[in-house]
Amino acid sequence: MPRIVRFYETGGPEVLRTEDLILRPQFGEVLLQVEAFGLNRADSMFMRGRFFERTKLPAHLGYEAAGVVKEVGPGCDRRWIGKSVSVIPAFSPNEYGTLGEEVVVPAHVLTEYSSRLSAEEAAATWVQYLTAYGMIVELGRVQRGEFVLITAASSSAGLAAIEMIGTVGGRSIAITRKRSKVEELIAAGADHVIASEEEDLESRVDQITDGTGVRVILDSVAGPLLRTLASVAAPGGILIEYGALSEHPTSFPLMDVLSKRLTIRGYWMAETLADPNRRERAQSYVLDHINDGSLRPRIAKIFPFDQVVEAYRYLESNSQVGKIVVSMKLEPA
Repeated sequence: MPRIVRFYETGGPEVLRTEDLILRPQFGEVLLQVEAFGLNRADSMFMRGRFFERTKLPAHLGYEAAGVVKEVGPGCDRRWIGKSVSVIPAFSPNEYGTLGEEVVVPAHVLTEYSSRLSAEEAAATWVQYLTAYGMIVELGRVQRGEFVLITAASSSAGLAAIEMIGTVGGRSIAITRKRSKVEELIAAGADHVIASEEEDLESRVDQITDGTGVRVILDSVAGPLLRTLASVAAPGGILIEYGALSEHPTSFPLMDVLSKRLTIRGYWMAETLADPNRRERAQSYVLDHINDGSLRPRIAKIFPFDQVVEAYRYLESNSQVGKIVVSMKLEPA
């Protein structure tokens, strides 16, 4: 019998339970035989009851997957059956989840993935690249030669941003806490890397930008760091907030916002996906650049399905560089 992952109380990875459950697609849904699924910070927030939506228990988990369509429900095109697809994260986590050997998802979130990608890479694509696209192309409108600063740059979204800044001809300034990840970030394409716990961020940004500051800043940390980011922002700059990794309160940098005419803007990829035209442009952009080789998902570690709890613990350790994936093809160690 197929196994899925659910949880009955909010908390850390220890609340996850693997259960046997037969699922059947209803109207507008498909049954996906999962080959791999990707892990995201949004999963961790939802699991802990800290997401944008209140967690309704018992709950499924997971936003991304790749696999083969096994069955379709009423109202669905039967030509999907047998196709290798990936899942666009355009649904509520209270309605669907992708953690399982077989899962049900709405048909409108399916897309055939590039032959350049493995199932594991296809399961590691959409959250990171749609997030990066929305911030860099839609909101930031980054121009050739322009600097973009990225906090928590070793995350999957951070690495995706580094790659996508390259597709528009921008120059990336990647922020990581310690020097241990500097070489990997340079290898991933970062133009400059700052180890924020070992270097003075303000003076380094001033040096890199010749004192002009940074117009576009992508921040998934918030907390006290926001004041420092505002201090290195260029006049008229935009700080795009897309995460809350800091466990400390976030102070509003009022004087910098006033004196520099800064915009602080929240972003969540659901904004792009909710608009059919924006979604189509975003998907096409990502697929085109995957096909030309300028985007390629970077996987930090692959776990077998039986180690899904360990996979989420690894996600929350912040020690990875890239995406964490669970593969159904990988045997337990």
